[in-house]
Amino acid sequence: MPNPKRRHSHARTALRRTHYVAVLPEIQVNKQVGGEPFFLRHRATPDGYYKGRRLPGFKD
Repeated sequence: MPNPKRRHSHARTALRRTHYVAVLPEIQVNKQVGGEPFFLRHRATPDGYYKGRRLPGFKD
């Protein structure tokens, strides 16, 4: 494999790493009454609801 002949400067390395960003998960307000106040998007709630419908297989 090819190896660099000279080392990269700290500034050049920092410029490459400027795009490394920690992303917070998107949190949605729960509209179901009596449930958790917030939930993660694209995931079923602990009550067993997804897109306003009760998923099969969740027991009370």
